[in-house]
Amino acid sequence: MTLEIPEVVINRLPIYARALSALAEEGESVVSSQTLGEKLDVTPAQIRKDLSYFGRFGKQGRGYNVNGLLRKLREILGLDQQWRVCVVGVGRLGHAIVEYGGFEPQGFQIVAAFDTDPGAVGRQVGNLSIRDARELESFLAENRVDIGVVAVPASAAQQVVDRLVAAGLRSILNYAPMPTHVPEGVAIRHIDPVLAMQSMTFYIKQRDGVHG
Repeated sequence: MTLEIPEVVINRLPIYARALSALAEEGESVVSSQTLGEKLDVTPAQIRKDLSYFGRFGKQGRGYNVNGLLRKLREILGLDQQWRVCVVGVGRLGHAIVEYGGFEPQGFQIVAAFDTDPGAVGRQVGNLSIRDARELESFLAENRVDIGVVAVPASAAQQVVDRLVAAGLRSILNYAPMPTHVPEGVAIRHIDPVLAMQSMTFYIKQRDGVHG
């Protein structure tokens, strides 16, 4: 696709897909941009504009075919195929990620987990046996992995990201509480729940009139 699509638009597509999936499960066959917008707190105009990057959907006055639009969004996002994931860092957070059952039904299969702790290596987590982190590069050379998940302490995050990139991974999800840097052509997303909660305290203070 030659048209450059804003990242914020791409980030909204999974939200649209999830809402459409819920509507499909409820037996709805058609939905208007107005109704969809009300469910997601997004304006109908924004929904129409976002979707226009990918083609023409729906008809004026008739709305969108729920299953048809859901199928197209899943195709755009690549959710109509299986993606292989590895996790680096199997502390409490990494352990929870590996054991979380919500990834596989959505097409994300965790195929390997790595840690530097000798006491953790060899331990069973879910269906996986934790591998020594020294095996990371050789495993990636011999096995297809599409997404790397980083769940290590902040001090080790950049080093792990660098190793994943050097081994050929181009999609990384970073849970470490530290922004990391990647070369052009590598997609990385940083997820830090603490930062999210810290931003929420601003709104709490505004709402309650609390001043420092």
